[in-house]
Amino acid sequence: MSGTPVLTARQRWTGLAVLVLAVTVVALDATVLSLALPSISETLRPSGTQLLWIGDSYSFVLAGLLVSMGALSDRIGRKKLLLTGATAFGAASLLAAYAPGPGWLILARALLGVAGATIMPSTLSLIRGLFPDDRERATAIGVWGAAATAGAALGPVVGGLLLEYFWWGSVFLLNIPVLALLLVSGAWLLPESRDPKPGRWDVLSVALSMAGVIGVVYAVKEGAAHGPARWDVPVTFLLGAAALALFVRRQLRLETPLLDVRLFRDRRFTAAATASLISLVGLSGVIFVVSQYLQLVRGYDPLQAGLAELPAFAGSVAGGLLTARIARRFGARRALAVSLLAMGLATGGLGWMEQDTTYLLLAVSFLVTGTAEGVVYTLGADLVLTAAPADKAGAASAVSETAYELGTALGIALVGSVVGSIYTNGLSVPAGASPEVAARAGESLGAAVETARGLPPELAQPLLASAKDSFVHGLNSAGLLAGVLLAGAAALAWWLLRGRSAPTPAGPTEHARPEQPQRVPA
Repeated sequence: MSGTPVLTARQRWTGLAVLVLAVTVVALDATVLSLALPSISETLRPSGTQLLWIGDSYSFVLAGLLVSMGALSDRIGRKKLLLTGATAFGAASLLAAYAPGPGWLILARALLGVAGATIMPSTLSLIRGLFPDDRERATAIGVWGAAATAGAALGPVVGGLLLEYFWWGSVFLLNIPVLALLLVSGAWLLPESRDPKPGRWDVLSVALSMAGVIGVVYAVKEGAAHGPARWDVPVTFLLGAAALALFVRRQLRLETPLLDVRLFRDRRFTAAATASLISLVGLSGVIFVVSQYLQLVRGYDPLQAGLAELPAFAGSVAGGLLTARIARRFGARRALAVSLLAMGLATGGLGWMEQDTTYLLLAVSFLVTGTAEGVVYTLGADLVLTAAPADKAGAASAVSETAYELGTALGIALVGSVVGSIYTNGLSVPAGASPEVAARAGESLGAAVETARGLPPELAQPLLASAKDSFVHGLNSAGLLAGVLLAGAAALAWWLLRGRSAPTPAGPTEHARPEQPQRVPA
């Protein structure tokens, strides 16, 4: 890759450690807030809709900007953008930690998404420059993938530990010392790399991609929560879909596109991106509701809830580190499809969860889901990189990250909204409760628990019983929905990776795409 010096093995692996630190922070921030939601509900008193936006505004913005920032990193330098983003991430973390109200917190989470979008694609594309050897790069991506999935799985554990002793804003202050270490070590250890002929950064393409992603995700979120009857749901969906269609059309015409959409002609690339997207839809949505289930239904404190989710962390680390070996032994096609199917079965098992179900079922579900997700995410990132030319590594890796973050946003929006809708429709408020109590309790389970504390026992107990029962029914539906989506993704990946993918044709630039070595059988 142009601009990248020859590095010793020690320099390469030390540089990887810095990148692992960066990706862990961003991934952890996507889930660390999940256990703090009950505390935020009590302190900031957000509505049910605001609570969902607090959960997914980070991933919305991150998903909308990743392609744009990946292309920008190819142009101005991946190291430069990584360090700039890390600085901005620290500043946004301070804003989030001291948010005085739900609107402020939603805005701060969105700013974190902007900063995170500059970090994620830079890390994966720098790995390509650090490790030109196929086998070394496969191991490096395995470590990187393990860090990304482990960071997301570790979020609830870290959040629970902090909430045991500090207020909810501490989950954001955790970022500051880690980012300071990243800035110092990254400036010293990481080499700079960029596309030698990047072309211009098309601002209209940036606007179209962000408007399209956010428009479609917003419509899915509101449609799941309120149904398609509201006029803004179909209008927003159509506007978002139109923006994405214009984005694709513009990329095909530009001499140097923001995203070379011809990459999707390679079935490996398409299968990897689709698998990452759908797997995160199921995983993030289920984590979002299970974290509330553990605290508000089963009565765990934040630390207990975080520790209860620890099997997902252990599984994701193991899955990421074993991906290269699994793919070489069984082939990418079988490894990806079986892992997706295993995730589907594990999350689908939550469809039979009850308030007093043994923890063993949850532990097994977490372990299988985490292990399978580690394989899916790491293998998906590897397939995306090997399908793209080296000088477009930033833009190509941004597709993998966009699928990851878009899946996270869609998961929280879709699954969270479905659970919220089932909860509201199933909630039975006891006779004698005021309309204000009914309205507040109907917003979310956290709001119902808080409201019950101010009621006499003869009203509080039936309200809590109905609220918990309705929420568990929503959790059951979420598990089954995620299971169906993941089983469908497994079938799609199996079909897309049939045979051997044809070489991807040359893009619209003057250079033909170099053929990529096939490291593992498809």
